[in-house]
Amino acid sequence: MDTAPFPATTGAIEAARAVLSGHARSQAKSGDGPVQCARLFKLAKDSAVKARTQAINQLKAILVTADPDLREQLAGLKTPALVRTCAQFDDREDDDGVKDAVGQATRIALGLLGQRIDQLTRQIRDLERRLAGLVERHFPQLLVPVGIGPDSAATLLITMGDNPERLCSEASFAALCGFSPVEYSSGRQRHHRLNRGGDRRANAALYRIVQTRLRFDARTRNYYERRTAEGKTRREIIRCLKRIAAREVFNLVRSGIGPSEVA
Repeated sequence: MDTAPFPATTGAIEAARAVLSGHARSQAKSGDGPVQCARLFKLAKDSAVKARTQAINQLKAILVTADPDLREQLAGLKTPALVRTCAQFDDREDDDGVKDAVGQATRIALGLLGQRIDQLTRQIRDLERRLAGLVERHFPQLLVPVGIGPDSAATLLITMGDNPERLCSEASFAALCGFSPVEYSSGRQRHHRLNRGGDRRANAALYRIVQTRLRFDARTRNYYERRTAEGKTRREIIRCLKRIAAREVFNLVRSGIGPSEVA
């Protein structure tokens, strides 16, 4: 029986042996530049978004069992208006409110949650502004292509690190993002499936870029229609478009070249 608290996997053991023997030549991702700043901003932003979503869900859950008069007062309000209204509730206890202690506690809880949501929203907007300013200042070329916004650009930069020269090719970046093709064949047919490893946040960022281009970029739509006519499925085409987007980002960061053609 293994008594180690965290049993090492075979891959981890082989990696450790390669490092100790000196056979490993991979360069570690550094964290001493603007990309590390972006990582910290993104970490704080994602945490605030998660906390805000939780607070909104809690606020709406309280309304389910709230007094009917209060529910009627807040009925029909969209989430932003609902939060603003609840944030204005007085959180001070009333000495004469003993007879309606539950109703008073409900309004206090709604008010505190509304104020918390407002505070988190301000934090999120501030962090988004800081992320956008950082990308515009250090990597403005990433914001030129269609579909790449500051948040997606920051996510991909975090995956690459402050030393992107450690990645020898765009194929290595594709593998790092978890969408390099993995062959699986059956008999005479050869197929490729998506690599389920890698950085899933970077994979999701590339997916958002592709979805935006399918809506607003004529070249991407033409590419999609052409590959559809060739018999490709939507999943296969999106996989190809993600690879094209990754190649574009890699070249923009490594070489500073302009947007690549979708072809």
